[in-house]
Amino acid sequence: MIQKATAPQQRNVLGGPLELCSADPLTGFFRDGCCRTDEDDTGSHTVCARVTEEFLAFSRAVGNDLSTARPEYGFPGLKPGDRWCLCAARWREAFQNGCAPEVFLGATHERALDICALEELQAHAADA
Repeated sequence: MIQKATAPQQRNVLGGPLELCSADPLTGFFRDGCCRTDEDDTGSHTVCARVTEEFLAFSRAVGNDLSTARPEYGFPGLKPGDRWCLCAARWREAFQNGCAPEVFLGATHERALDICALEELQAHAADA
C-alpha cells in the first residue's frame, strides 16, 4: 500500500500537495518516490502512472525500454502494475496512440500540465 507522503512545496495537477508515487520501485527524477521536478529534469518526469504491458511494449517500440533493469542508473526495470514517474511527453504520446496507462492525479506534478491536458489525465485517473 502506498503511503500518502508529500513532497515539500511542490503541487499536483489538482493544486494540492504532491503525493508519493512509489517507494517500491523507488521512482522520481530524484529517486525519492515523488514526481518532483526542477530545471535539471529536462524530460519532465512528472506523470505518476501504473504501467501496463501494453504501455511497456509501446515505450520499448519507440526507443525507451522500461522493462530491462539498468543497475548502473539505479533503474530496476518495470513490470506491469508498477507505479512510475513517466516523462509527460511519453505519457501523452501513449495517450495519442491509445495505450496510456492510468495516472494518479495526487502524485502527478503540476508541471505535467505544460504537456498534457488535465482532461486527458483525468480520463485516465486511477484516483479520481
